[in-house]
Amino acid sequence: MTHKLDRRAILAALAALPLTACETLDPNVIDGIIRGTGGGGFGLSQADAASGIRAALNKGITTAVQTVGRDGGYFNDGQIRIPLPNTLQDAQQTLRQFGLSGLLDEIEVQLNRGAEKAAPLARDLFVDVISGVTITDAINIVRGADNAATQYLADRTLPRLTDMFTPIIDQALAGTGAYQLVDNLTSQLRQVPFAPQLAADAKTDLTRKGVEGGLGGLFHYIGKQEAAIRANPAERTSEILQRVFGAYV
Repeated sequence: MTHKLDRRAILAALAALPLTACETLDPNVIDGIIRGTGGGGFGLSQADAASGIRAALNKGITTAVQTVGRDGGYFNDGQIRIPLPNTLQDAQQTLRQFGLSGLLDEIEVQLNRGAEKAAPLARDLFVDVISGVTITDAINIVRGADNAATQYLADRTLPRLTDMFTPIIDQALAGTGAYQLVDNLTSQLRQVPFAPQLAADAKTDLTRKGVEGGLGGLFHYIGKQEAAIRANPAERTSEILQRVFGAYV
């Protein structure tokens, strides 16, 4: 127990240094600080810490993509199911009272199908970001909150993922027939008072909702996997995960 507390204190002091100081310290010095000076090998090297974080993120990404990137991955999951944009959702709820929401219900299905097709395509970008994890990043993540690794990933990928997902979701919605359904619905509801709300911007709103919901669902499951690795030894399915999270969590 004493060794573990000593290591935490040392790591806390190291993490408190300015970022430039941490990054410019001689690697052997950092390695010695993390390992401790007792000669017992109780600590982890900087390579261990970074490898553990990369392994945790890779495991979280793999699990998340497998969970959401399949038929029904979003639509059949009440936690991440993507609802229609507000304008279409209002019309859907109104029409449902009269048993007339079929077209909008189908648009909602296709919206979720689009996200299911797009999610696996984020993996390459995630892998690229993971490869850049530094020793400073690793120390802060290992010692951080249950979602520290997930937040690290989100901070470094969300703008690019949004740009990447937008045309993918747009194409997926066109390919699944969702946009055609919007056109059909608008045509059928010309005489209905709220029909003007289903104008051309309905498709833009649909794409935006698909991007936001698709990324939200993906990060939801990456975060769940990270929390599980931290809390449950059974989820540490490799030696490096056991060493890193067993030592510091």
